Amino acid sequence: MDVVLPCLDEAAALPAVLAGLPPGYRAIVVDNGSADGSPEVAASLGAKVVHEPQRGYGAAVHTGLEAATADIVCFADADGSLSLADLPRLVSAVSAGADLAVGRRVPNRPGVWPWHARAGNVVLALLLRSRGLPVRDIAPLRATDRRALLALGITDRAFGYPLELLLKAQRAGWRVAEFPVGYGERAKGTKSKVSGSLRGTLRAIRDFGRVLTR
Repeated sequence: MDVVLPCLDEAAALPAVLAGLPPGYRAIVVDNGSADGSPEVAASLGAKVVHEPQRGYGAAVHTGLEAATADIVCFADADGSLSLADLPRLVSAVSAGADLAVGRRVPNRPGVWPWHARAGNVVLALLLRSRGLPVRDIAPLRATDRRALLALGITDRAFGYPLELLLKAQRAGWRVAEFPVGYGERAKGTKSKVSGSLRGTLRAIRDFGRVLTR
């Protein structure tokens, strides 16, 4: 299995993240313009490293998807907040017939998920459920068929990528399976581009709004 890890200044997190890969899973670290040596760290630890100069979460994810070769491809953050040990459960669901398997974050202690980020997630998840998609999170950890995802035609190259994925999956009649996954503190020395600040969350909300109005 291939695991796409969008990366922007995650050098401090990568050793533990890559060490947590399940056996048989290959990391594709997509460097999105890091200034902290992230690509060198990833390469030294055996990961496949590709570069995406266009800044944006969706841009990095799409580049990683194009670099993947496995039938089933997984996606995760590279900040250490998610356990890659949860990936086999998602992959098993796809192998058993789900079109998309996603993780629902369950904080492992208070304060891990800032209120402004969690509130925005709740609103978006409510909107998705109102449209018939039974999810409670915006898919931070996910697995799906590579060719099917490419065919879905996700165009957002910013923070709106996961939301566009879920909306298009619903419209396409995809079977989506959601599983609780642990959500912890990101690695020391790294900073979230979304929940790490109110500004980042507002930028994500802007991108989500753009996706919703298409």
